[in-house]
Amino acid sequence: MEDYKQKFINFMLECGVLKLGEFTLKSGRKSPYFVNTGNYKTGMQAAKLGEFYADAIVEHFGDLKNHFDFLYGPAYKGIPLAVATAIALHNKYNVDIPYAFNRKEAKDHGEGGSIVGHALKEGERTLIIEDVISAGTSARESVAILKSYGDITVNNMIISVDRKEKGQSGKTASQEIKEEFGINVISIVSIADILDALESGAISGMALDTDMKKRVKNYMDEYCLL
Repeated sequence: MEDYKQKFINFMLECGVLKLGEFTLKSGRKSPYFVNTGNYKTGMQAAKLGEFYADAIVEHFGDLKNHFDFLYGPAYKGIPLAVATAIALHNKYNVDIPYAFNRKEAKDHGEGGSIVGHALKEGERTLIIEDVISAGTSARESVAILKSYGDITVNNMIISVDRKEKGQSGKTASQEIKEEFGINVISIVSIADILDALESGAISGMALDTDMKKRVKNYMDEYCLL
């Protein structure tokens, strides 16, 4: 496992974003683990989070400007993520890339429109910055908004954690987004990375006890595609 992935899992635990126990998800499923990205709430956390996104982006894409022209953060959670990632790419990797985000309601005065930040141009390519995906609703909304500004290429999205859970179609949200829009969804870590790290006891001194291992394995066998 890449070093930044282990550090990110530890970071999530420290921030109370990753928790073990028993949680009822929006789907109604009872999960032995829960990822709540709403628990990031300080300047230090935002700065470090942006660095983890930047690390994963550079690891995956290499020469960034050969792949996309601007970052896009969907309102609301994607906005600070896109800003923090753009800052980290500049400070850590000396890559100055524009960012844009949407308003939930279009502005009818001043410059108008629903996009803030980078002025979208015909033929540009974007990387969507998100926290997680579940049903893929936000991705669909983002594609519609971006395409309304012209021929914007939306080929890639990065999220923090891919739970790899099967939806009603029997496929994961990442697979559905890929099939429907041709968007490649990459993640800083997947749930498999998290569980491997926790089970090994290498992260924050935590190791899964026998009961928790069994619960996690049973849940993943039933609901996840790894």
